Order: sequence, then structure tokens, then C-alpha cells
Amino acid sequence: MSAVRVRFAPSPTGPLHIGGLRTALFNYLFAKKNNGTFILRIEDTDQTRFVDGAEAYIKEALDWCNIPYDEGHGKNEKFGPYKQSERKHLYKAYAEELITKGNAYYAFDTAEALDAHRKEHEANGKTFIYNWHNREKLTNSLSLSAEDLAAKIETGEPYVIRFKTPQDETLVMQDNIRGTITINTNTLDDKVLFKSDGMPTYHLANIVDDHLMEISHVIRGEEWLPSMPLHILLYRAFNWKAPEFAHLSLILKPVGKGKLSKRDGDKLGFPVFPLNWEDPKSGEISSGYREAGFYPETVVNFLALLGWNPGTEQEIFSLEELIAAFDLAKANKSGAKFDPEKNKWFQQQYIQKKDLKELTSNFKALLKDKGISTSINLENLTAMLRERAIFSSDLYELGKYFFEAPASYETKAAKKAWKDGTSDLMKELIVKIEGISDFSTENATTEIKAWITAKEIGFGKVMMPLRLALVGSLSGPDVYEIAATLGREETVARLNKAIEVL
Repeated sequence: MSAVRVRFAPSPTGPLHIGGLRTALFNYLFAKKNNGTFILRIEDTDQTRFVDGAEAYIKEALDWCNIPYDEGHGKNEKFGPYKQSERKHLYKAYAEELITKGNAYYAFDTAEALDAHRKEHEANGKTFIYNWHNREKLTNSLSLSAEDLAAKIETGEPYVIRFKTPQDETLVMQDNIRGTITINTNTLDDKVLFKSDGMPTYHLANIVDDHLMEISHVIRGEEWLPSMPLHILLYRAFNWKAPEFAHLSLILKPVGKGKLSKRDGDKLGFPVFPLNWEDPKSGEISSGYREAGFYPETVVNFLALLGWNPGTEQEIFSLEELIAAFDLAKANKSGAKFDPEKNKWFQQQYIQKKDLKELTSNFKALLKDKGISTSINLENLTAMLRERAIFSSDLYELGKYFFEAPASYETKAAKKAWKDGTSDLMKELIVKIEGISDFSTENATTEIKAWITAKEIGFGKVMMPLRLALVGSLSGPDVYEIAATLGREETVARLNKAIEVL
């Protein structure tokens, strides 16, 4: 394989959707797997849709996911500039080159004239398409005399430049995910390549930039599949070697039908953006994975498995493992259903793998924000609670009874755990606990278990009410660990309160 150069080319029209982030990730993985270069190019030819702050957001999202670009604006600018708005002086010459070669033409049709043609076709039950069957009947350089054409250009009459799609040809194309694709060129329209405002359309700018930046592989979303024939034909018209193409499957809504949109996230109760986004006009905030408490490793892992399968049972991948395993041939053609619950499962796996000291530091910061100070060994407590946590913020909710005695007891749990005679049994347990001089988890476990065995009663008769007294419910980690962490005095105090209330 020759030098691999791939690009992620988003438009700065708003926050980066996770579908776009997945496209960036797959480009990154492919580049790193093949010792290639991952390029970021900003495609801002449509200035009417430009949103302030969107470009900075895209870069911050890539950095947060630890998939930064190798080449682009401000970094290794070998083929700069990397914003299409700063390259607009390049494109007209290429459009005119196609005219010279007979592969494009000037079109002077007004918006009103084209609209009239569309309405006429609709009235006859047809669809208007500007191509081989009618282009010589419309107002363009194919139908005008040389004199009329020169006059229109000289007087500055607005025009666009359209591609002259070849007629009566079966175009055979190769896609690295979808295999062989064929299309009859008679079904294609003559796309506008250069607009009357002096800016290229996406199609021309995209092809010219990919060629000049020596892009070897174009890996992009399925929504660009209908543009593939035009792009292949443009490469041929310029007599340039086309890159290899791969069109990724759509990310579908959780119900499995329809593309996951930018509006689905907060509406359905989960993020669809990597970072929070505040709309500069409305001030509306859309939630992001970072602010929701997800780790970047989690986001990268679950996105990698949306539309790609390693061919094994492995689900948890480090970035390095993803790079080693990545193969476009294993990408799926069919859409990938987005599963928010599976995302949480991935996050739960990663919180178990998180460095304990880092997780403890997060827990300390959370307690500080809540104004809670404690003498409890937080590292031990973090290790105890993390097994049930999904986010670091869960550590407080899972263990808040360590910092504040239960004010009440769950009704169902109380009915189950506190029977006739339970209060007397708990009074005996208090005497036993007060006699344990070294109240560590190990000693408490040994001594209390021996006491229960000697009394010849079921363990549940002691363990359930003890847990209820300490926690307020029947949930939580090992009850001996809870008691030892709280300490003997607090354990006794909570048992006395439960006896009094229940």
C-alpha cells in the first residue's frame, strides 16, 4: 500500500454529532493501523450555515477522545490552508479546466426559470432533472452560440458551472465496505460545481482538495454514497487517480429505525454529542458525553463497535488494541442501532479499570463540592463502591449513608428484615460489637459469624436488620465492610436508632 493519507472533513455548522465523531475515529484507526496520516480539513464553502465556535468544538472533541489530527490548521501544514474558505482562489481554475476539456459548461438558467421547469414537470407527473436529455434545450454554453455566450460573460450575467455527466454509460465502482456498485449515468443530474457567488460547491472543492492533499482513502458516512458516481467521474475528467472509497453504515435510533439525529439526544434522554454545546444564538445547551460523566475511552470503545465488528467476542478495547484490530473489511454494510444502555455498560467496565487513586481524587472533589468532610479512608471506600458505579458521580449516591445516618428506612425492606424479636436480637448484637476491641472487617466478620453460629439462628435474621440499620435499605456492599468503615461507635449508634424507630 502506498502512503496512507485520510481526512476527516466536517462542516462547521454546529456541534460534532457522534456519527461524525465515529467517522473521524475510523479514519484515525485506519491511518494509525497503516502508519498513515490523519488530516483535519474544515469544509466551510457554505458560509450561510457557518456557526461561530463550531470549528473549535470539533478540535476540542477530537482532543478529548485522544484522536487528535496529525495534519491540519496550525499543525504540520504541508498542504495548507486547511479551510476551504481560505482556498477559494483555487477552485475556479479547475472548474474552467473542465470546461476546456468538454466536461463542464456554463449555465445561465435563473432560479425562476428552473422553478418553472420543475413545476411543469410535476404537473405532468414527472421529475425535473438537468442532464443529457434536456441540457441542450436550456440556457447554457452547450445551447448558446459563441457570440451569445461571449456577450453574457462580458456583461457579467450570473452563471454557474455544471458538470457534463456522460451519457449511456454503466459506471462500475468499488467500495471497500460495499463491494462493487454499478449505476447508469443517464440517471445522474449535471451537478453544479461552481456557484454564482464565486464559491465552489462541496463536490468540486472536495475532489480538488483530496487530490492536492494526496488523500489515498476516503472514509465517510453512507449519506455520501449517492455522491460517489459524480466524484469518480470528476477524477476521471481531470485524469487524476481516484482514492479508494469506503462508506460507513448509518447510526440508527435506539428503536432501530431511522438515522440518529442531532435532535434525538436530549429528546430521548441521552447525549449525541461528545461535549456540551451551547447554541450561540439561542443559548440552548445540548448535553455531551464528557459532561454526562463518560470517559473518553468509553466513548471511543462503544463508537468503534457501531458498524464494525472485530470478528471475535472481545468488546473492551484500548485505543492501541483498536488500532491493531481495525480492518475496514470488517465494517458492516447495514445500519448500527444506537443503544444508550450498552453505552452505560461500557462506562461501567471502564470505571472498574480506572486507576483507584484517580477515582478517589474525583470522589474527594465531589464531597468537597457538597461540603462534606470525613475521617473515612476514601480510597478504601472508593474501592468498595466502584463495583456498582457507572459514573464517578455515582459514588456519592451509592455511599451517602457513610456520611449521614439513615433518616428513614425503606418500608418493604423494614417489613422483610425487622420481625418480632428483632429488636431484642439487635440489642444482643450491640453488646457483642461493643466487646470487639479491634473492629476491623476481618475481626468483625469472624466474631459476629461465630456469635450467630453459637446462637444457632439463621444469618439473615442478623445480617438483614444490621444492614437496614446501617444503610436504610437492603442494598450496598458487604455489611461487615460497611460496619468496619463506619466504626464501632457509629455502628452501635445506628443500631440503637433503628431499634428506637422500628
